[in-house]
Amino acid sequence: MPLVDIEVIEGVFDTAQKAQMIEKVTNAMVEVEGEAMRGVTWVRVKEIRSGQWGIGGNTPSAADIKAMAAK
Repeated sequence: MPLVDIEVIEGVFDTAQKAQMIEKVTNAMVEVEGEAMRGVTWVRVKEIRSGQWGIGGNTPSAADIKAMAAK
């Protein structure tokens, strides 16, 4: 029974986008494991609050990340 965790920054992805992540990751796992594993493939999306993570020594906010994605 596979378990896949996806960690994202809180407030960057909406509910529909997180559902799409779950669907696509499940499909990718099923491609590897076989269709019989679909019903027991777990995918969890965990949101990490701003200030609880960093990159390059900085702690960007969700707004900073959205601005980067919009470029």
